[in-house]
Amino acid sequence: MKTLFNLPEKVQFCKNCVISNHRPNSYPEFTHQRERKDATYMNLDPDTGICDACKFAEMKNKSIDWDVRNKELIKLCDKHRSKDNDYDCIVPGSGGKDSVYASHVLKYEYGMNPLTVTWPPILYTDYGYENFKNWIEIGGHDNLTLKPNGRVMKTLTRLSIENLLHPFQTFVLGQKNLAPKIAKKYNIPLVFYGDSEAEHGNPIAENNTSLRKKSYFSFDNTDNMYLAGHSLKYLKEKHNLSLKDLSIFFPLQTKHLDNFDLEVHYLGYYKKWIPQEAYYYAVENTKFKQRPFRTQGTFSKYSGLDDKFDDLHFYTTYIKFGLGRASYDASQEIRNDHLTRDEAKKLVKKYDGEFPDKYFNECLEYIGMTTGEFFKLSEQFRSPHLWLKTNTNEYKLRHTVNEDGVND
Repeated sequence: MKTLFNLPEKVQFCKNCVISNHRPNSYPEFTHQRERKDATYMNLDPDTGICDACKFAEMKNKSIDWDVRNKELIKLCDKHRSKDNDYDCIVPGSGGKDSVYASHVLKYEYGMNPLTVTWPPILYTDYGYENFKNWIEIGGHDNLTLKPNGRVMKTLTRLSIENLLHPFQTFVLGQKNLAPKIAKKYNIPLVFYGDSEAEHGNPIAENNTSLRKKSYFSFDNTDNMYLAGHSLKYLKEKHNLSLKDLSIFFPLQTKHLDNFDLEVHYLGYYKKWIPQEAYYYAVENTKFKQRPFRTQGTFSKYSGLDDKFDDLHFYTTYIKFGLGRASYDASQEIRNDHLTRDEAKKLVKKYDGEFPDKYFNECLEYIGMTTGEFFKLSEQFRSPHLWLKTNTNEYKLRHTVNEDGVND
């Protein structure tokens, strides 16, 4: 049976959490192809059936000496600590619980002087923007916000949905690439992200804590680069977007790192990262507010709440990979011993794939797309090996973690 995106033909679920082997964990970002031979997905151990994220969680809980890691963090901070009261590290974020926790801990527990850097959401929620302001005003941080060109952002967001059904592609690229570029511009060679990529099962090595791989933060030329599903040449000719318009989404050029020893670290490598505790910390120190209602598609209220496109993004992951937001959230809660797998399975059954109508029309209005256009596109991104279209024109998953799919 045909599979899209080079997805694994067989759907398998982790025996510890509720994630499947269809979760992308290093899906190419600059791409125009819907099927990639180099796309990779969540690795499940063939002997145990346990995913990489769960194996990392076990290591985090049982085998990591956090006192040793803390000493490593102190040593790293001492290496970069400013002696003239200037900024000595950069913490990217938009005022969510993770960026609040990371910046506040570094400043008030480790005596660093972080410059917080923000690539703002596509469409702020009211409560998300209030959290951002409280992060800076109550948390006590200097902040540099770079708002991308609105015309360019709207165009690329629409194209990302049309070609990749990925509302967040250009947002993710801007957010990822901004901090190293600001670090270079202000000569601050230390960047701290929050939770480690390994928390989610992503295969980004953290063997020596520092991500210094130039290929991760830089590029050599734009000849083979694609953005929002199109070549840069196409974007220039068909959408009147210049390289100056688009360069904000690119990493640094390799030559810019030749004499700049950039260090990018995850605070979650040094401190045991538990999302729920980061939330409580943010509430206590910056009056962080959760959503005033349950997040559509899941059971929680406190994560991924600053952008109105966030809910739509997770709905598209459900269409493409058979995994909605509840699957991601519940898996994380299992790994932190806040849910049993049976409890998580019930939450997935109840909430995964719930349609995000709260901000749906507003998001489509922003990019100039009709509901009919969106749903027609969505059908094209449902892989036949994941979905069955019934006689009533409904789509049903062939396989689910609850083993109640059409082919289970």
